[in-house]
Amino acid sequence: MTTDEILKQAQQARERAAESMRKILEKNQELIDRIEISPVEEDEAASADEDLLGQLFGENMGVIAAALETLEMEEEDQEEELDLSLELEQELYELLDETMSRIEALPEPEAVPYKKDDVKWERFGILLSGIVSTLNSHDLQGMDVEEHIPVMEQQVVSIVRRSWGINGRSDLLDTIRYLQQEGYILRYRIYGEADAPEELMDEDMDEEERESVSRAWRFVQRYREQYGPGFLAGWDVGRAAMLARWGCYLGWITESEAVGILWSLSQKVIEELHSWREFAQSYLFGGLLWKLLCGDSSAGSYLGYLADAATDLLTGKPDQEGGQWRDCPWPAQRKIGFTV
Repeated sequence: MTTDEILKQAQQARERAAESMRKILEKNQELIDRIEISPVEEDEAASADEDLLGQLFGENMGVIAAALETLEMEEEDQEEELDLSLELEQELYELLDETMSRIEALPEPEAVPYKKDDVKWERFGILLSGIVSTLNSHDLQGMDVEEHIPVMEQQVVSIVRRSWGINGRSDLLDTIRYLQQEGYILRYRIYGEADAPEELMDEDMDEEERESVSRAWRFVQRYREQYGPGFLAGWDVGRAAMLARWGCYLGWITESEAVGILWSLSQKVIEELHSWREFAQSYLFGGLLWKLLCGDSSAGSYLGYLADAATDLLTGKPDQEGGQWRDCPWPAQRKIGFTV
């Protein structure tokens, strides 16, 4: 079975399982009480929890876990890195260009001015997490990504811990701060200033790491005249916004803190980007750079999932949820101050 088929089946299974989750939980409350994360020996507890989840939901729960962990597109090391040839790199560049052109052709309302205290800012901030939220079937109507059901809380903890190495409030805030102040914007700038990939390497790097740096350097050199470092703002901010919502959902930060973080992220992204389409293109762009660093030859499928999510957010689907970006226009860039 291909990676595409596995991910599609995982997403479909997650949606099916979610519909019956409450009923199953009610019948298995005794087991559910046992899957809370222990503050001691978290790694062992996580493994035990997954066994219990498997008892509760069988194959569906295994697929849910796979969907949540795989579709969360963050910087984790790949267990099995496939060969990514120069020929495939070129094909991925072409696919990126084609996909970004399709995004550019999508309809979008004109940007509108936001007042400083406009309630739309909170909505806009939540929607900055739209791509990852859509891929994971998270709720985009409010700050909480899911209902507060133990199974879902455990899975969100698993995503944040395993994909990001975040184990609590301090780690969360440090990571959000990194994405807001440095992130891939800084990485892109550094790689763009290097005359050769060897300038970015050190003696401790193994061959795999050197190949990773070379792939990323070739990507940046190809696009640096077309896109500046600020174009990566969507990739950095979109992920930081998702982390803020996850952290709030888990109780690591308060909702007021999350709103403040999303406000700050909103101000950063509108200084660099000018539409939801450009935001989506930035996410695709940064996503491919990340995949090249990972040496993941399935990057083409990844771009497809991102593009599908962005399309749903911009256009919606008949008789289904979607179009959240369309219904919340991008804030118009202001010259001086805010609209009053």
